[in-house]
Amino acid sequence: MSRPALASLTPPFRPGEVWLVGAGPGDPGLLTLHALNALQAADVIVYDALVDERVLKLARPEARLEYAGKRGGKPSPRQADITLRLIALAREGLRVLRLKGGDPFVFGRGGEEALALVRAHVPFRLVPGVTAGLGGLGAALIPATTRGTNQALVLATGHTADGGPADLDWAALARLGQPIVLYMAMKNLPHITAELMAGGMSADTPLAVVAAATTAEERVLETTLGRAVADAAAAGLGAPAIVAIGSIVRLRAKLRGLAAQIEAESGAVGGKR
Repeated sequence: MSRPALASLTPPFRPGEVWLVGAGPGDPGLLTLHALNALQAADVIVYDALVDERVLKLARPEARLEYAGKRGGKPSPRQADITLRLIALAREGLRVLRLKGGDPFVFGRGGEEALALVRAHVPFRLVPGVTAGLGGLGAALIPATTRGTNQALVLATGHTADGGPADLDWAALARLGQPIVLYMAMKNLPHITAELMAGGMSADTPLAVVAAATTAEERVLETTLGRAVADAAAAGLGAPAIVAIGSIVRLRAKLRGLAAQIEAESGAVGGKR
């Protein structure tokens, strides 16, 4: 798509604005047109750790890239400093793209940054992205919902702002009987799984870990709640990863099995011809 054609489908990115943009779970093909337009119009891009390098390569050559990634357990920029930087860049009259993995408003601190921009009288626009808790699972063939498995879906974070286990009523979540999708849960997975089982969730409940979702490095582990910690460690899986717990996980094996059967049957028919 040509630059003029793309610009005609998206809002203008004006000098002095900050766009809070979701880059999706990793695969550049999951970018929205608004996100692509922002990448090709921005003067400066302040990006997070989970933004795929292939996404950054879509920026116009003149754009300045500023890393502002936050990774658990590692030295990271303070959120307050990142926000102040966005405000300062906008006041220089630049088109500022704040680029985040997934969706800015789903465990992405986008709400905090938006509030700060409003208080500073800096105009902003929110561009939603495909959140990993849905897009990452879908790409791994784990449906978030089906009529035969669940009537609700819980999206939750696995840790607090200081890195400790999320302060949630895990027993109440266990009693819901609905699938749980966890972001940023690998560090605290031993605590979370123990709390869910203590709350009454069966150790045999299906669980999947989707690491590096939608990228070439994607790995999927299918296990159970009771074996998740040991199996994830044995497989060498760590962050970034999405953890899905519940009946939806079983559908992955069924879908993969049916797809393999159809492919085999098609090959057999083709061979006879």
